[in-house]
Amino acid sequence: MEKLETRIRNHDREIEKMCNFHYQGFVDSITELLKVRGEAQKLKNQVTDTNRKLQHEGKELVIAMEELKQCRLQQRNISATVDKLMLCLPVLEMYSKLRDQMKTKRHYPALKTLEHLEHTYLPQVSHYRFCKVMVDNIPKLREEIKDVSMSDLKDFLESIRKHSDKIGETAMKQGNDPYVAEDLVCPREEAQQQRNLDNIIFQQPRIGSKRKPKKDAYTIFDTEIGSTSPKSEQDSGILDVEDEEDDEEVPGAQDLVDFSPVYRCLHIYSVLGARETFENYYRKQRRKQARLVLQPPSNMHETLDGYRKYFNQIVGFFVVEDHILHTTQGLVNRAYIDELWEMALSKTIAALRTHSSYCSDPNLVLDLKNLIVLFADTLQVYGFPVNQLFDMLLEIRDQYSETLLKKWSGIFRNILDSDNYSPIPVTSEEIYKKVVGQFPFQDTELEKQPFPKKFPFSEFVPKVYNQIKEFIYACLKFSEDLHLSSTEVDDMIRKSTNLLLTRTLSSSLQNVIKRKNIGLTELVQIIINTTHLEKSCKYLEEFITNITNVLPETVHTTKLYGTTTFKDARHAAEEEIYTNLNQKIDQFLQLADYDWMTGDLGNKASDYLVDLIAFLRSTFAVFTHLPGKVAQTACMSACKHLATSLMQLLLEAEVRQLTLGALQQFNLDVRECEQFARSGPVPGFQEDTLQLAFIDLRQLLDLFLQWDWSTYLADYGQPTCKYLRVNPVTALTLLEKMKDTSRKNNMFAQFRKNERDKQKLIDTVAKQLRGLISSHHS
Repeated sequence: MEKLETRIRNHDREIEKMCNFHYQGFVDSITELLKVRGEAQKLKNQVTDTNRKLQHEGKELVIAMEELKQCRLQQRNISATVDKLMLCLPVLEMYSKLRDQMKTKRHYPALKTLEHLEHTYLPQVSHYRFCKVMVDNIPKLREEIKDVSMSDLKDFLESIRKHSDKIGETAMKQGNDPYVAEDLVCPREEAQQQRNLDNIIFQQPRIGSKRKPKKDAYTIFDTEIGSTSPKSEQDSGILDVEDEEDDEEVPGAQDLVDFSPVYRCLHIYSVLGARETFENYYRKQRRKQARLVLQPPSNMHETLDGYRKYFNQIVGFFVVEDHILHTTQGLVNRAYIDELWEMALSKTIAALRTHSSYCSDPNLVLDLKNLIVLFADTLQVYGFPVNQLFDMLLEIRDQYSETLLKKWSGIFRNILDSDNYSPIPVTSEEIYKKVVGQFPFQDTELEKQPFPKKFPFSEFVPKVYNQIKEFIYACLKFSEDLHLSSTEVDDMIRKSTNLLLTRTLSSSLQNVIKRKNIGLTELVQIIINTTHLEKSCKYLEEFITNITNVLPETVHTTKLYGTTTFKDARHAAEEEIYTNLNQKIDQFLQLADYDWMTGDLGNKASDYLVDLIAFLRSTFAVFTHLPGKVAQTACMSACKHLATSLMQLLLEAEVRQLTLGALQQFNLDVRECEQFARSGPVPGFQEDTLQLAFIDLRQLLDLFLQWDWSTYLADYGQPTCKYLRVNPVTALTLLEKMKDTSRKNNMFAQFRKNERDKQKLIDTVAKQLRGLISSHHS
């Protein structure tokens, strides 16, 4: 503490020393400070006065500055507002333009405007509330564009559904154009195919307008994307049809179907990332339309127009699809087209098979064939395989042949029914040349004869011959444009002609021959006619060779069966003649009225038999023109039938008794028949050949009338037997009928050379005949 106090005292002394040292200065400073205070008071008063004056004077300035401040603030606010408005105005303008484009249905430009709005303008003003509303509306607008463009697509699909037949008609007309067709047959590149399609769809503008060259869908949109001017936005460029001139051109398919909706919708969906959805929808709808197009109407087979409309729709459908294939990138592909075509081909062929089977008019079938060929050729131009259609045409060819055969069946029937079955009379050289021009006939003897003269055949010969040629022409018409070789055409014609001859003509001839009212004269003329038609078959062969240029010597060439047909008809006519003659003989024999119990000896043949012989003579006189041995066969057949019928008449079970007088009358009738046979009613028989038909009757009657039983019984069984043709059973039957009458009538008085009793003699002979019969059977 002492040290501290000491220390304090030291410091105090130092402080005192320091103060003492500076005291005078301190006093001086205080003095000056007092002076300054006075001056400061004066200054304060001056400042206060100056301030008061300044405040008074600056009050207006402050007011002016405040006003200036407010103006500057407003100016700054206005400038900021203008800047913000400059950012918002393009957005509002774009949105307004978007709305206008939506109202005018310019959806693709609207989509591009929406894209610019979303990515370029809205991000700059995204903090504004109205921008948020716009951003929220963008997906809705896109959906609206999608929906509206899809609606346009549906309208497009409906349009091509309605007008596909018109498009197909245009395509098929161009396919039928000889100038176009010449190009169509040649193989072409894909671009060539597309150019021809463009000719059909695009290069036939409206009347009074002329289109610019067509752009594909992507070229159109690329052009549009590259420009944002109002003009390019208004003109979407889907189909550039604005330039119009006064030139008039034929309206084409483009006037019926505007393809811009499908391009537009495709591009819109592509931009929106929904291309696959669009492709699936388009293909699905077109498949449905394909099934509708391929469904034929129930009455399609009634008229050619029904088939034509059906084909036009199919062609129109695939022309549109082919166009879409080449003008869009992947909306449809070749696999999809091929799948549709396979379905169309199978359904079309099935429909044609069904409906063509109902057709009975060959002209309609021929027109249908030409239509199918045009249909196939038109589609082949666009690269569709049509071999199955041509294969099906070969099936329709068989149907055509059947309808031809039915038609010609009626023609032949009319010809045969209307024929007079008389040789064609010729009164002048002109008529002669006309007939020879219609039918290949040569006869030097007939040519030398003076007029009037007659051809050996009737009118149905040249008519039938010419109708066969017409049938061949009709067959040839069907084979045209089927891409068949000459050999195939020749084979087709020959097979069809063979059917005509062997089935149709043969049936018609058989029907005429088998008619109930057919006469012998008509049958004779039919035989003569078929003979001449048979000879003409070689000319038909030459005719087919000339029109097909296929020589008959070619391998596998089918031969005509005409010779067989006419031979069969002739044989049928011959058989009918024999049958007819026998029926006439039977009719005369029904008039036979023998009195089997008469005792009178007649001196002339029965009336019915005299009439029968007269009929046979007049009939065989007509047979002189028959070829070959027909007349001899007919005469022999008639005599044999007459002999057999007479024998049956004699041995009939109903005739239980007969007398020698009746037998002698019967013998006169048989002698009349033998006299007819000896007279040679038909030339060509050798000696007594015809008489042999009555040999059985003759030997039987001689045996009974001469009562030569001893000779018969002694020589029976020997080749040189006098009564070789007399059957013991027949002799016994006849003897039994005479046995009863001998008891009642003494009719055997003339046989007084017989020493035995006549009844006993008959019993003895009958017993011996029974023995012969039993021994023969054993």
